[in-house]
Amino acid sequence: MIVLENVAVATVDANDTYFADGHVAVGDDGRIAAVGPGRFSGPAEVTDGTGCLVTPGLVNTHHHLYQWATRGLAVDETLFGWLKALYPIWGRLDAEIVGAAAAAGLGWLALSGCTTSMDHHYVFPRDGGDVLEAEIVAARTIGLRFHPTRGSMDLSEKDGGLPPDNVVEETDEALAATAAAIDRWHDPSPDAMLRIAVAPCSPFSVTSRLMSEAASLARAKGVRLHTHLAETSDEEDYCREHFGRTPVEYAEQVGWLGDDVWLAHGVHLDDRAIARLGATGTGVAHCPSSNARLGSGMARVRELLDAGVPVGLGVDGSASQEASHLGEELRQALYTARQRGGPGALSATEALRLGTMGGARCLGRQDDLGSLEVGKLGDLVMWRLDGLGHEGIDDRLAALVLGPAAPVELALVGGRPVVSRGELVNADAEELARGARRAHRRIMTDIRS
Repeated sequence: MIVLENVAVATVDANDTYFADGHVAVGDDGRIAAVGPGRFSGPAEVTDGTGCLVTPGLVNTHHHLYQWATRGLAVDETLFGWLKALYPIWGRLDAEIVGAAAAAGLGWLALSGCTTSMDHHYVFPRDGGDVLEAEIVAARTIGLRFHPTRGSMDLSEKDGGLPPDNVVEETDEALAATAAAIDRWHDPSPDAMLRIAVAPCSPFSVTSRLMSEAASLARAKGVRLHTHLAETSDEEDYCREHFGRTPVEYAEQVGWLGDDVWLAHGVHLDDRAIARLGATGTGVAHCPSSNARLGSGMARVRELLDAGVPVGLGVDGSASQEASHLGEELRQALYTARQRGGPGALSATEALRLGTMGGARCLGRQDDLGSLEVGKLGDLVMWRLDGLGHEGIDDRLAALVLGPAAPVELALVGGRPVVSRGELVNADAEELARGARRAHRRIMTDIRS
């Protein structure tokens, strides 16, 4: 048993219980055995967390890990211009590049307080090898709980879509590969480290047939659905021009609203759209830094929460959000909400809930993850808040959310350390950086040759 004592504890339970001086114990079964005020009574391996705050591990609900190999490009473009600049480069992806990029991205996520991450991978070059397997292997190496999604694109430029012909699949091919990925990798067990979801890319890169049949496939297989939706005003214009509907109206038409669906971004939503998401239990992955970097707008998080929409946080791909630090998204979410609605629009407690329980709800893991409660999986983070950057902020939750990025002293996934004393346990950060550097140089050399 692992016991953390002399720590502040933000449980994110139904009452947002907070202990200024408490403990958390994780049993040998990888589940939380005790959480409460004061010290733990009983024999255990005790870690003194003086100066630290313990929270549930953060849940990343939207990412594109392969993009770590193409950071810092098209930095002044809107989404559509950025995609047009990067699609040709991504067409040269292969399993080696994706594996290195994913390992670097997941290692960085762990160091930023993430214990569970999804990934939305939708680029499958024909000669690129098994890129999905490559990122799954990377996640196992780092030790994070992983929810990769088998994405797809079948609508190229010649058919009225945005991506070039060489990065799309045939519809039947994409559906068959998605079914095969689920059959090979998906683990439905309650303590699963690996689950697959179905994730056609977006309304402007996927046919209506693929959207509809992918939804049917996911539901037949009992897995979740994910896609981009309502990210930009350009997308809104595209949906009205091609489908005669708003993005949410189109999603409903093709079977993409429901409590087994979570949507990336959800920036451009009117009151009616928000009400439909709330009524159907459809989740939203809020990506405030990426939306700011691309100038896409500010999601209406307060209104989404008030409508009962499950809202989680996502760093989004590292090529549209180079920082990719999930811990910092707590502050960015709070700032974005307050820019829209004033200082009462989102509290520090609510920001932490977005990054933990909100994310768990989006991924369908709310029964096992997202809060520190007895019987839940022992996925937690101990943040060090006694350094210069946080000195003078007595409220440790405020220090975490409003202060500078807090160092991760310890991160556990199922009771197993993945970060200890600010260092990765299962990988060397410098080697991850070298691998990412090689991947970047190779893909950029290939595209320039």
